[in-house]
Amino acid sequence: MTDKKTKDHSNNNYNDESKYDVGHVYEEDIHELNHPAPMWWQLIFYASIIFGIGYIAYYEFLGGPTLKQELDQKMAQIETLRKANQPAGISDDDLNAFIKDASNVTKGKTIYAGKCASCHGNDGQGIIGPNLTDNFWIHGGKPAQVLKVVKEGVLDKGMPPWNGILSDNETLTVVAYLYSLKGTHPANPKAPQGEELK
Repeated sequence: MTDKKTKDHSNNNYNDESKYDVGHVYEEDIHELNHPAPMWWQLIFYASIIFGIGYIAYYEFLGGPTLKQELDQKMAQIETLRKANQPAGISDDDLNAFIKDASNVTKGKTIYAGKCASCHGNDGQGIIGPNLTDNFWIHGGKPAQVLKVVKEGVLDKGMPPWNGILSDNETLTVVAYLYSLKGTHPANPKAPQGEELK
């Protein structure tokens, strides 16, 4: 500043800056002033330094996980959650055992009524979608094939994919219920479609 007292042109008042003067004078009337940053700004600044030191120490010297290790941990958690929502494994033997469990059939019936009956009929007799009670299948009638159709859908036939809407466990219970419909002979069944499963 060129003077200890500087003019504020906005209100024509003079502000005394002598309290900021550090005592260094240059060319007789140029005084060095020290305007400290606001306390909130200083606190944030010093906190960021402390955080930075701790961050570097943790990840560089104290064995903190790398980005790859953190990703692997997250993926392992996702896989654990995925497995928690379905029976252990989905081999053909596991699927066959699952669809024969009466409790799974009961759960699947409730889901079927809310999601599938509008196209396949309340009794699986077929409306827009095919008859689910006969022994004819358009995309294969083995449990793994039926499960794939339910999960992935067949868009060109109007069958929506249920993967992401239904959990893996819910999808399996629906398949269990579908198998319980075989041979039930509902009223007014839709004509067979596809190939007969022998």
